[in-house]
Amino acid sequence: MSPIDLRALLDESLPGATDADTEGPSPHTLFTPTSHRLALDPEVTVVRGGRGVGKTFWFHSLLKRKLRLIAAEEYQIGRLTRVSATAGFGADSRPELYPGSASMHKLLESGTHPADLWNSVLLVALGVPELLAITKWEERVRWTRDNPDARDFAVARADREAGADGVTRLVLFDALEHLHRERAQADRLVSGLLRLALEMRLSTRNLRFKVFIRPDMFESGGKQFPDASKLSANAADLTWSTTNLYGLFFHYLGNRGSVERSAEFRAQREGWRNETADRHLPPTGLLVDPGIQKEEFTRIAGPYMGANFRKGHTYTWLPNHLMDGTEQVSPRSFLSALRTAVNVTLSDHTNHDHAVHFEGIRRGVQHASGTRVLEIGEDLPWVKTAIEQLKGEQVPIEQSEVIRRWETSELSQKLEREARRGNVEEVRTGPRNPDAYPELIGELIELGVMRRRKDGRLDLPDVYRIAFSIGRKGGVPKVKAP
Repeated sequence: MSPIDLRALLDESLPGATDADTEGPSPHTLFTPTSHRLALDPEVTVVRGGRGVGKTFWFHSLLKRKLRLIAAEEYQIGRLTRVSATAGFGADSRPELYPGSASMHKLLESGTHPADLWNSVLLVALGVPELLAITKWEERVRWTRDNPDARDFAVARADREAGADGVTRLVLFDALEHLHRERAQADRLVSGLLRLALEMRLSTRNLRFKVFIRPDMFESGGKQFPDASKLSANAADLTWSTTNLYGLFFHYLGNRGSVERSAEFRAQREGWRNETADRHLPPTGLLVDPGIQKEEFTRIAGPYMGANFRKGHTYTWLPNHLMDGTEQVSPRSFLSALRTAVNVTLSDHTNHDHAVHFEGIRRGVQHASGTRVLEIGEDLPWVKTAIEQLKGEQVPIEQSEVIRRWETSELSQKLEREARRGNVEEVRTGPRNPDAYPELIGELIELGVMRRRKDGRLDLPDVYRIAFSIGRKGGVPKVKAP
């Protein structure tokens, strides 16, 4: 394919908006990275992952029988073919299945115990007639609280019926950051949910929860729940290796472009498997072999981030500059950077001898950094507030200097004011202890926003550093203010 044709294929294939909620999963977008197999096993209760790594994608995929069957075949998980799935909580408004954030807030304000709330959600998921006949969640919770024996009989009956039918009744939970804007209340709700999830795992054979959750929320909620260690041993993490990211990219090129161009791209390399009319699986080399992937990406973007190897190799430069402090890259950031790279090439480098110009990749990293900061500002505003106090600094930086800047700017007071702002619909979670700055640093390291170097100094990965206007000698340039 010519650079122009490849560029057109990239333009067609890469999503214009990489927000996970703008496009639901489908057979041709379903990609099964090797590292996610355990997460889809019905016996795995907790699936941890940060924003943009696929929690919501898999949550919706498991709710659709056709996609479950595809995943079951590709991951060789036979039990996944015998699953009946329903949602127990998610970002979509489904008041018939679970309360929204406003209802959740009202229930907690009235003294509802998280155990009663989640047991009500469970009974609705199991189709208990008494609960389905009630439309108000306050009354559903009251019925559950007042009828503990009926609850136990309903769970036991559902377990027996599922066993007789040879299925696993799977209740799925996602978007738990929308449970409550106050961290303490969110932790209580998560703790109650984890307790019930463990009960289903230990006391039934055929009823299972699968909880998609951010690592910090699992850690925080689990501290209120001593037996959570039993769930930790049964947890999976949604991680992405460099080969997984490029495998997803090539999968998109072979499936999401126009029929003609995607077919032409697949014809360039033997080994593509035609699963269905709308699903083609890349050859093994394009999925797992860094050498073959580098060769293919070099054909698309050239070998170097400039005139020669001293500027870096395109294949490794892109993911290396998108890694967070835990050395993870979300596919959302990866695809967003490539989308920007294509746009920059189309507008500024149309005569370039490759489909993607290296300057486009550089600009793509800057854009992905800005997007990542916006996302974390939505999920965890306190993180954005804390890092903004370091604007203009250089990293690596001594921890004492970070704390000095926070003390000077009165960060703890800012975080307290921030926690009091907003309404029920603007769900936020704050730090565990806003007054203890060393603990704040520990939380930022857990989240991957900071990392500690071997010499003890603190560093920020480029994916955060760039957009926060924090410098590093020889690093990717900071985003300039318009």
